[in-house]
Amino acid sequence: MLAVVGIYQNGYVKLDKEYTSNNPVKVIVTFLEEIQNQSEASLTLSDFSFSKSQQILANYKGSLSDTVIEERRKDL
Repeated sequence: MLAVVGIYQNGYVKLDKEYTSNNPVKVIVTFLEEIQNQSEASLTLSDFSFSKSQQILANYKGSLSDTVIEERRKDL
């Protein structure tokens, strides 16, 4: 018996290591933890509010776009 870790997504199992066999192999898939689906974690349009953004930025004197660009460069 061999144990290989992988990820299940959209109906497919992707193994972390390649396993090749010339014959069909029986497998047991055990879900160790609930992995949050990418689409569940993504933001939707309803997560944004233009009026809230205006209120938050009312006293901001700089350039919002420059600040966003600077933050993204730091993350690289």
